[in-house]
Amino acid sequence: MNWKFSGDRPVYQQIMALIRGAILRGELPPGGKIPSVRDLAAEAQVNPNTMQRAMTELEREGLLVSGGTSGRTVTENPQVLEQLRDRTLEELARECAEKFMVFGITPTQAAELLLKLEKK
Repeated sequence: MNWKFSGDRPVYQQIMALIRGAILRGELPPGGKIPSVRDLAAEAQVNPNTMQRAMTELEREGLLVSGGTSGRTVTENPQVLEQLRDRTLEELARECAEKFMVFGITPTQAAELLLKLEKK
C-alpha cells in the first residue's frame, strides 16, 4: 500500500481512506486477512495506536471484521461493500462537481464534458 500522508486531516483518517481504496480496488478482497496492527504501523511508519484507531473505526463501519486472536478480515457482506462503493463514488462526484462550479460549469455541463471524454 502507498502510505503517503498529508497535513490536511488526521493520519488515522488518511489510513482509513487508503484501506477503503484498497478494498474497492480488490487489493484487500472480501474475506481477505488484514496484516496485524503492528505490521501495518511499521510499514506505514506510524504509531501503532494510530493504526489501531483506524482499524477500530473501520470495524465500526463494518468494513473489517475482528476474528479475535486470528486477526481481522475484510467483510464479506455485499451490502456493506456496495454501500462503500456508492458512498465513495458519490463523494468523488461531489468533489468533481464543486471543482467544475468554481469555473461556472454546472453539473449537467460537467456530465456532458465527461461523456465527450468517453467517446474519444
